[in-house]
Amino acid sequence: MKRLLSLDILRGITVCGMILVNNAGGPVSYAPLRHSVWNGLTPCDLVFPFFLFMVGISTYISLRKFNFEPTSEVVKKIVRRTFLIILIGLAIDWFGYVCNGDFFPIDTLRIPGVLQRIGLCYGIVSLMVIYINHKYLPWICGGLLLAYSILLLTGNGYACDDTNLLAVIDRGVFGEAHLYKKSPIDPEGLAGTLSAVAHTLIGFMCGRLLLEKISVNKRIVKLITAAVIMLVIGYVLSIWMPINKRVWSTTFVLVTCGWGSLLLALLMYVIDVKNINKGWTFFLVFGMNPLFLYVLSEVVAIIFSQWEIKDAIYQTITIAVPDEYLASLIYSLLFCSVMGLTGYILHRKKIYIKI
Repeated sequence: MKRLLSLDILRGITVCGMILVNNAGGPVSYAPLRHSVWNGLTPCDLVFPFFLFMVGISTYISLRKFNFEPTSEVVKKIVRRTFLIILIGLAIDWFGYVCNGDFFPIDTLRIPGVLQRIGLCYGIVSLMVIYINHKYLPWICGGLLLAYSILLLTGNGYACDDTNLLAVIDRGVFGEAHLYKKSPIDPEGLAGTLSAVAHTLIGFMCGRLLLEKISVNKRIVKLITAAVIMLVIGYVLSIWMPINKRVWSTTFVLVTCGWGSLLLALLMYVIDVKNINKGWTFFLVFGMNPLFLYVLSEVVAIIFSQWEIKDAIYQTITIAVPDEYLASLIYSLLFCSVMGLTGYILHRKKIYIKI
């Protein structure tokens, strides 16, 4: 089956968005690049869930080549990749301490994180789909979301304070010193893995839909149908269960997967049906080396911050652009462009770094 360029483009848009959002120049981010304070959904809040959605799709594509057989080779590959992603996430946080002269931050190193959640979701979903009959996956996905909804509703899960059961669980498992410092709720906490796994399973099932032996147009229609169903259910349920990224609520899963499916359907129509495939190179280079460019951006951001390079660049920008919001956006765009240039060089040399 012909490779869908739209998948690489959406992956690239997502990684580019993650880098853009994480690297504001000044003390205040440009408004659309800010996460919602608590309940609600901003464009910025779509970035990470889109990536997790794509992890699910990629998992289907990669394991399909092995017919979803739980051979020792496949299991070893899954376990190795899972731990490697988690370790890279921990290493990024550790690197920040090293730059401050603390080489052994055993007492304060943050344990949950973005890559840690990605690694866990990839590993859990991958093992599930090679050991469990795929006809049960929708029921498992629904069961996880139902169980997590009950946990949030009965455990004060929508309170942004220390009484939230999610915070209680994380403090009990990891200890407060090893959690996110800017909020009482760790946005990548342990309990939220339940809904994040369901999120990844939705991506996996969309991946199965994308590789059905039917025309691209029919696949697009199915994807749009799934998107509309998820969006309607998600927004209706949000009346009682708010859309909330920090707790990765059930409605957040449904709505963001719905928007992700809709955007993918649009890209498939434009790129794979209408063959409008020029002008996407900037996003394509991010999509071909997604994990490497994200990790590189995090490491460079730490170096820029610790060595005050970031402040120097931002102050230079504000000389020409006094508006701090606009200056912050320009810095973000410049930083992202540097990562894009790195990705372009790798793409030209056909270097694709995978783990």
